[in-house]
Amino acid sequence: MSVSVQLSIGGSAVASSFYQSVEVLEVEENSDGPDVLLLRMPVVRTSGGDLQYVGDGTFEPYTPVTVVVTPDGQGAQCVFDGYVLSWQLHLDRTSGSSSLDIAAQDASCLMNLDDTVQEWVGQTDGEVANAIFANYGFDGADANTDDDSPVHDPDAHSLFQRGTDLQFLRGLARRGGKICRVACTDTPGQRTGYFVQPAVDGQPVATISLVDPTTWTVDSLDFAWDVMRPSEVDSSQVDLTQSSDDGVDSDATSSGLSQLASRDLPTYAGRGSTFILTTPADVPELDQRTAAVLSDSGFFARCTGEADVNRLGAVLRVGDVVTIEGAGSIQSGNWLVWNVRHQFSLDSFKMRFTLVRNGMGPAPSGASSTSLAGAIAGAL
Repeated sequence: MSVSVQLSIGGSAVASSFYQSVEVLEVEENSDGPDVLLLRMPVVRTSGGDLQYVGDGTFEPYTPVTVVVTPDGQGAQCVFDGYVLSWQLHLDRTSGSSSLDIAAQDASCLMNLDDTVQEWVGQTDGEVANAIFANYGFDGADANTDDDSPVHDPDAHSLFQRGTDLQFLRGLARRGGKICRVACTDTPGQRTGYFVQPAVDGQPVATISLVDPTTWTVDSLDFAWDVMRPSEVDSSQVDLTQSSDDGVDSDATSSGLSQLASRDLPTYAGRGSTFILTTPADVPELDQRTAAVLSDSGFFARCTGEADVNRLGAVLRVGDVVTIEGAGSIQSGNWLVWNVRHQFSLDSFKMRFTLVRNGMGPAPSGASSTSLAGAIAGAL
């Protein structure tokens, strides 16, 4: 599968000759941070004595930059839509070694400019997110108010903002078990604000096959897991709407997310780990807060790899689900794309990616399958 790439700067598509000069063009999409772009260009002295790309106004602060990829036979995908925020200029006595690194960030950077002090009354977290996104001309994703918080009541714990809009929404997302990000749609300039749970139930967009070593669709894969994280949460809160000072408990052992494999964290580890949640919250929010902790800790398995788009046959995007086959019963199955670094050149389009999973595959059958963690737990 071949893919065409269109880079636009300042609202205009660059000329085809521009790509001949590009030394590095990378876009990194992230679930838990901003999307970023790195562009490295050579710097030479022009006939007028100035420095190319430096003194001609091409990359002024907040210059719009977009990257759109179009796979053969498929629609266009805007993988980056943002603004130039910094550059690094390297001048070398050998003119051929001089370069300019341009760094850009997605349009969420506009939400991180001004601190705000505001009380949000009578709205849920998702409604607050949609209101803030609308202030910047961003569309709110349809799922922003799914699995939402209760309406914030000023008679209990008020929802108060101190900080930038982006800092505020990311804090709400973290405590609600959601992802907060801004990304363009198929058309640059049409941006969507996401305040959503990880979409683990999505249909796989690609299959990474390791069945036949001669036809691997990736260059490499590395798997890792870490079970030193909570699998149970205990929390309690005094109900400020009642006269009694007795606390209301909320104990959770599940995040509410579907599992991407049969064995969740406590099942795979062979023992549990309890976290006491002490952050203040309204009583109706306790269940959501506890589930959010387990949602984050539940993604205890990771896979990193590199693939060529032509061989994989798909452009991976944050939030996609992919299937791995041929990696053994433990690792094979569906995984969630957590971040992707798209690396473009004249003759290739590679992706370095991180996948996460909130489960592992089938356990070995028979009594001899007792895990080391289970054996340790029994000895303690």
